[in-house]
Amino acid sequence: MGLRETARALETIGFREIYLKERLHKRKEDKSDKAELLRRHFDSFKDCAKCELHRNRTQVVFGDGNPYSPVVFVGEAPGEDEDRQGRPFVGRAGKYLNKKIEEVLGLRREEVYITNVCKCRPPGNRKPTPAEISACFPYLKKEIDIIKPKVICCLGATAGEGILGKKLSITKVRGKNVPYPYDPSITVLLTYHPAYILRNPRADGEFTEDMERLKELIGL
Repeated sequence: MGLRETARALETIGFREIYLKERLHKRKEDKSDKAELLRRHFDSFKDCAKCELHRNRTQVVFGDGNPYSPVVFVGEAPGEDEDRQGRPFVGRAGKYLNKKIEEVLGLRREEVYITNVCKCRPPGNRKPTPAEISACFPYLKKEIDIIKPKVICCLGATAGEGILGKKLSITKVRGKNVPYPYDPSITVLLTYHPAYILRNPRADGEFTEDMERLKELIGL
């Protein structure tokens, strides 16, 4: 029975007015897929000049990978290779991360999503300042809002500080997981930055343990 017929039937038994909680024939909204939403998001800030980092960059480095990934890896900021190629984690640290993703998670890089707290390279690859992180965080938050992963894996203290909004010592918190402040259904896992492990090879075992924990969290 259609809406008009329903109204007539109700009128015959005394109902003169009908109040609908929702429009019964509300047109279904068109929703673009996550890849398109991310593309539009990137287009919205690819010329960003909110902080001083824009003065020396080659380009803004957006996230890369599968927008339907159950995990988002978050690093600190682009380095020289990333600034030149326009993709995150493509240098030595990226190769190490790719290897661990394949060996431990059983996934290819293209099957996960990788991004950074800051989207522009700091001069000399220095650590981003709190003001630079704050200026860029809305872009990262929007990325995460679109992807809605099960887990955010923070690679290093800067990534953890950006995501959680507080100072931390990665050597004290690595391996731990906490709720994402903006969506508690998402888990934040804290671990070392791959560049740290390249400088301190003894930490490789701990990083592998953290990747095993990540594997459990995303249900692989």
